[in-house]
Formats: sequence, structure tokens, C-alpha cells
Amino acid sequence: MKIIRGVPPHLSRLRHHRSAWALTVSLLLSGCATFSPDRGMGVVSEIAGQTIKKDVVAIRSVDEAQQADDTVKRLLRRTLNVETAVQVALLNNRGLQAAYNELALAETDLVQESLPPNPTFSISRIAGGGAVEIERQVVGDILALATLPFRSEIARKRFHQAQLRAALETLRLASDVRRSYYRTVAANEMVGLLTDAKSTAEATAKLASKLGETGSLNKLDQAREQVFYAETTADLASARQEATSSRERLARLMGLWDGDLTFRLPKTLPPLPRRPSALPSIEVDAVTHRIDLQIARIELDALAKSLNLTEASRFVTLLDVAGIAKTTRDPDGSRFRERGFDIQFQIPIFDGGEVRVRQASETYNQAFNRLTEKAINVRSEARDAYRTYRSSYEIARQYEREVLPLRKIITEEMQLRFSSMQVDVFALLTEARQRIASLRAGIDAKRGFWLAQSDLQTAVNGGGSGETPTESRPTTTAQAGGGGGH
Repeated sequence: MKIIRGVPPHLSRLRHHRSAWALTVSLLLSGCATFSPDRGMGVVSEIAGQTIKKDVVAIRSVDEAQQADDTVKRLLRRTLNVETAVQVALLNNRGLQAAYNELALAETDLVQESLPPNPTFSISRIAGGGAVEIERQVVGDILALATLPFRSEIARKRFHQAQLRAALETLRLASDVRRSYYRTVAANEMVGLLTDAKSTAEATAKLASKLGETGSLNKLDQAREQVFYAETTADLASARQEATSSRERLARLMGLWDGDLTFRLPKTLPPLPRRPSALPSIEVDAVTHRIDLQIARIELDALAKSLNLTEASRFVTLLDVAGIAKTTRDPDGSRFRERGFDIQFQIPIFDGGEVRVRQASETYNQAFNRLTEKAINVRSEARDAYRTYRSSYEIARQYEREVLPLRKIITEEMQLRFSSMQVDVFALLTEARQRIASLRAGIDAKRGFWLAQSDLQTAVNGGGSGETPTESRPTTTAQAGGGGGH
């Protein structure tokens, strides 16, 4: 017989030696679990609707697959924003559908654990010397039947855990899509900026070459202009590669292939919000809403019930009752019928259940410590994500309000002075390089804000993939922006 752990504290009936008959009656009255119409997707849909305001569906039939495909194609007809990209992924990502299949499998475990144990029927026939003996037995596992309500309750908690895990996979996919979307759009914007910068650098390099031929420009200054063009060309190639790779990752997350790969994205990142979100109770929100924390709480509760059941049944690991009917026919034709019963149980001489109790106790303590650690980490992650979010907003806002407008003013003033011949062309080009560097930094700052906002949502709701934000590496063009004046 299998030993199944986990029982609530009211299993004291067993400890007080209540009859197995009373437990059997309560079992028959309680009934057994059955398959739900939505296969457990109700909880997932509710969490997705409340947390990220998106529709999710577990595709089980050809009609559902067709409906999801039609919705995806309709969304792909227009330029994708971050919300429509997330919705496409939730409907089209097959890895997420596999997670929903895992949820359906978890429900089968729930139903299985809620069924009474099947009785065992045996028949034997012994003949010899003209006599025939026929014996029939029906054997039932009384201990499994008695503990069925408690094991069924634990199975329901495990199934609820599986529902939350499916919801966590949904939030994780949404978070990954958001981050990939912002990186892809930022890469596209960078490609546009560097394409224009390359044209400027090419014109400058040609001008420097011509001036060098006439002797108006020395080799040092010629080399400066040539290297600016070469570095800009290299940066543009890197930006195009990053844009292509980012787009492919986004396509993978959205589950797109073949003809759907022509989806359109905006050329620039969305504008910053007018003001950042104020979240004074960020830690409380995170502890309350984090799905992974809820899963850990349920795990601890299930292990507590398992510990109680293990302690209650530590001395009884086998209890089978068999009803016996025997028929004997003698050589003279007379028959005898006998009825009785047989009880089998183990005597705990060598194994008194101490090992099982110790294992259950340590497993519970381990889960408690991990839950405490996770709660502390969740609070810290929420604080850090909010501080990063606010600082990223201030940095991006500084570029939007101060740095880029001032750079524009400087460029306009330099062009006026160039028109009146107060500065030469190389001073104008130096300023152009510096403005390009500021524009690149502004794109990186705006991208950093949108990634920080996505990380903040993940810190509060859960679904993180363990990915840490990647800081933008200063490029050679940006580094060259402050030097090489004339």
C-alpha cells in the first residue's frame, strides 16, 4: 500500500480511535472530485484579466485554434504597440499552451487522488482426491479509504498551485514580450538615427579629403573626419544587427513564423508619461500580489497537512480487510460453505514511522524557511524596482526637457554663426557629432525607463525570468563626440 502524506489537524478522529465505519460514511457523503469544464483555466483567466488586462485561452479544439488565429491575424494588420504584442503572444505562443496542458494534467492528478481505492477480487480453486475447494476474496484498503478525504483536500491545494503556476507562466511571457518589444523599437530608432549620422559623416569625410588634396587640411584633421565616418558605419552595422536579433526574439515570443513575420512596429519609442506613478505601499502590494509567493504559501500549507497525516498514521502503514467466501465439495458430493474475513496489518517492530515523520518535518521546515526568504526578497525587489523606475524616469525626462532642447538650440546657433562666417565648417560638424551622441543617449535613457517600468510590474505581480536590465555600452561615436575640435 502506498503511504500518502498530508492531513488537516482535524484528523484527530484517527488519533482518538474513531471507527472506520464513520470515516467511510463521511467519505461517501463528501463525493469525489470531477473534471471542471474549463480544465482549471478560470483562475488563470481571472489573474490575467486583473493583472495585465489581457485575454488568455487554452486551445483544445480546431474551432478554438481557428478563433485564436483569426484574432492574431487581425491584430497583426496594424502597427503593433506593446499591448497588442503581448496579446498576440498570449494567444499564439505554443510554450504557453504547453503550460496550460500541464495544468490540465494536474487536474487529472486531482481527480485520481479523489477516487476511492479499487477493491481487489481473487478466486482460487484447489482439487485433489475427488474434493474441490473454491475460495473467493474481496480485499479493500481500509487505511487508504479512511484517509481519502484528507488526501483529496491536499490534492485540491496542489491543483490550485498548478493553476497559479500556469498564471505565473502567463505573466512571465507578458513580461518577456514587453522587454523585447521596447528593445526592438529602441533598436529601430537607433538605426534611423545612425543612418542619418552616417550620411553626415560621409559628407564630412569627402569634404576633408578634398580639402586635404588642396592643402587646406592637415593629415591629423583628415584622419579625425575619416575615423568618425568609419566608426559611425561600424555602429550602424551593430545597430542593424541588434535590431534584427531583437525583432527575431520578439517574433519567437509571439509565436510568429512564415507570412506573419512582416509585422510592423513603430519607428520610435512611445513618449514618456507626464508624471511617474507614485507607489507608497510598493512592498505591501508586492507581498500581496506576487504569484510565486502565493504558490509558496500553498506549498507550506499542504506540507503542514502532510506532516499531520504522517504523524497520525506513523504506526499504521498497512490495513487491508478481506471478505472471504469458501465452498468445499467432498468426494461423496456433500458441500460446505464458509464465510469469514481476513485482516492484514504491519507490526511496527523495526520501522515505527520515525523516519517518515522526520522527513516530513524537515521538508516542512525547509518550505517555511524558503517562504520567509522569498518574502524578504520580494520586498527588496519591489523597493529596488521602484527606485530604478523613478530614477530612470528622471534621467529620461532630463534628456527630454533639458539636454536635447539645449542641443537643438546650440545646433541652430552654430548654423547661424556658420552662415555669417563666424565659425568654420569643422566647428559645425563637431557640434553635429556631439548632438548625435546626445540623441543616442536620449534613446538609451527612454528605453531604460520603459524597461524599468516593465520590471516594476514584474516585481509587484511576479513572472520575472531572472533577467537583469542591461546597461547600454557607450559606443565609439558617442565617445568621440567631445573631441576633435578645430
